[in-house]
Amino acid sequence: MDVRVTPTPRLQGELQALSSKNYTTRYLLVAALAEGTSTIYYPAHSEDSDAMRRCIRDLGAVIEEDEEKITITGFGRNPKDVKELDVGNAGAVLRFLMAIAALAPDVTFINRYPDSLGKRPHDDLIVALGQIGVDVEHNSGKLPITIRGGQAKGGKIQVSGNVSSQFLSALLFLTPLLEEDSEIEVLHDLKSKVVVGQTLEVLAQAGIVIEATEDLMHYKVKGGQKYEAKKYVVQGDYPGSAAILAAAAVTESDVILHRLEENSKQGERAIVDVLRMMEVPLTHKDGIVHVKGNGKLKAVEFDGDKATDAVLAMVAAAVFAEGTSRFYDVENLRYKECDRITDYLNELRKAGANVEERQAEIIVHGRPEGVEGGVEINAHYDHRVIMALTVVGLRAKQPLRIRDAHHVAKSYPIFFDHLKALGANVEWIE
Repeated sequence: MDVRVTPTPRLQGELQALSSKNYTTRYLLVAALAEGTSTIYYPAHSEDSDAMRRCIRDLGAVIEEDEEKITITGFGRNPKDVKELDVGNAGAVLRFLMAIAALAPDVTFINRYPDSLGKRPHDDLIVALGQIGVDVEHNSGKLPITIRGGQAKGGKIQVSGNVSSQFLSALLFLTPLLEEDSEIEVLHDLKSKVVVGQTLEVLAQAGIVIEATEDLMHYKVKGGQKYEAKKYVVQGDYPGSAAILAAAAVTESDVILHRLEENSKQGERAIVDVLRMMEVPLTHKDGIVHVKGNGKLKAVEFDGDKATDAVLAMVAAAVFAEGTSRFYDVENLRYKECDRITDYLNELRKAGANVEERQAEIIVHGRPEGVEGGVEINAHYDHRVIMALTVVGLRAKQPLRIRDAHHVAKSYPIFFDHLKALGANVEWIE
């Protein structure tokens, strides 16, 4: 399904922020790894979190759901012997479960999205798992991947953090369950440190003890630990909300978003600071962000590695800013559902934006007068690209048609419903 975004001068209304996808997937996993029954309140509903639900159920977790909570009776360190797991297009779910599959005899992760997740590399995790005795069959580091587990032993592990922090997070979920103690050393650089902070926060809530150095490059993990069954409350989602806030920033607006905690460990909360730097009128108090946009924005410079999943929305806002904006240290955007630098900027250019790319930078020469629009653009099956291009469409002079926009459901199934509720002129088209 495609979506047509027609220029919309004004947005107004109140929304409850969606629940955090990152926290939901982590809480689902630690609940499955516990012996006993955990309860998760306000879990996110998206393709990614649904993929984690499906896979942990296949691995033996017992799940019951109602409108506001999900209860999970875990399988502990004894997942069921399953031959295949389908993670859909969810990279984090795949990587976390590749590690957990080391506790089972033989699991193959199938390749259902050859043009997206099927293209993403997982070599760094495969190499790390090999160091603890896990045999992995793979297609040059890509799906389909078979984990021949049951032999994993703790010890010294080195893992590269250059491409993704998800490989490290995967090891942090697994190693406490191994009999032996483990030491994990991160090689090179570590991308998305704030997301590793979320993993450590969730592990601590689940009763797991991990010693980490301040720079998050070295870890000591005691073996033989047990995940505790707990109650968890999922906070509002900054990555998805970033696009809503950017939309409010580029239009005349009076938009209120609830459930966005000021002290959240989500790096993407930086979207609020970046919009402030762009001189967007807003307040953030008691978990409520209130934007009174006037469509006028100033250019910014920002280290995108601090808020990876909000960068595309920030860039969309910068398209209409006065001056030249620069988002640096963003190379890991290239290894997502698509190449979120080259692919995204190509589509922005089609819409009329003036953007440049470097290997690890996005440069935006703002056009406060707006962009032309009036074209069909390809979102490359990427939910973040879809949301960011929609922001641009709201301020274009002519409508934008975004192809395959239904892939927004990966993280934010009701994104377009929420925008319509604020008055945006968006419609599904065949």
